[in-house]
Amino acid sequence: MGKLIGFLLLISSLFIVVAADWSILNRRKKNIDGVVGDGLKKYCESWRINVEVNNIRGFDVVPKECVEHIRKYMTSSQYKADSERALEEVTLYLSSSCCCTLEGDGKDAWIFDVDDTLLSTIPYFKKHGFGGEKLNATTLETWMKDSKAPALEHTLKLFHDIKDRGFKIFLISSRRETLRSPSVDNLIKVGYHGWTNLVLRGLEDEFMEVQKYKSEARHRLIDEGYRIWGIIGDQWSSFEGLPIPKRTFKLPNSMYYI
Repeated sequence: MGKLIGFLLLISSLFIVVAADWSILNRRKKNIDGVVGDGLKKYCESWRINVEVNNIRGFDVVPKECVEHIRKYMTSSQYKADSERALEEVTLYLSSSCCCTLEGDGKDAWIFDVDDTLLSTIPYFKKHGFGGEKLNATTLETWMKDSKAPALEHTLKLFHDIKDRGFKIFLISSRRETLRSPSVDNLIKVGYHGWTNLVLRGLEDEFMEVQKYKSEARHRLIDEGYRIWGIIGDQWSSFEGLPIPKRTFKLPNSMYYI
């Protein structure tokens, strides 16, 4: 009986050791047959996907163990392919029977976000941890004032296609009004032009949640008689709240949440 108990205790201790090695949050460098590394990769990709589908919300920083995974994704051909695939759906929508019977009265509208929708902030985040550091508004705005953000090429082409179809384009950004001049300079410099209005956050919007601020901006458009056919953005706050547009299209971005 004593031998049986001893054998069971031995098996239990071995199981505990193995279970510990399988923990995806185990930060030890030890890697048995790639189990820990593979588990961490799966965990971080699962975290990224759940950010994209809005299950994970309001995070201040990317989990430390996933920063490298997010860096690799946001600078990869997969990120570009995922973005292009999302925008292909916009083109299909524009060509479908669901969209868009333009009235010809200048009131058919399309909304774009700016950062990581029209302009890329990846050059900034390359120097600031790809979301591993808490977002610093001061350093980010200093970078924005240099007007050096590159265009997201896949969005630039679609921007002009939508404009050429007769839509009035509105840019609704969470950038502050004090950044208007460098923002306009940056947009024009990389190829964007012909939008109807660029909406930025004024002093009265400073302490308003981004989702509420963007919702109220859409309300003003509706009150002015515009029909909002679609929104393209990288943050869920660009779409949530009333009024609801006919379609929304989200671009990937798991570096930050606003």
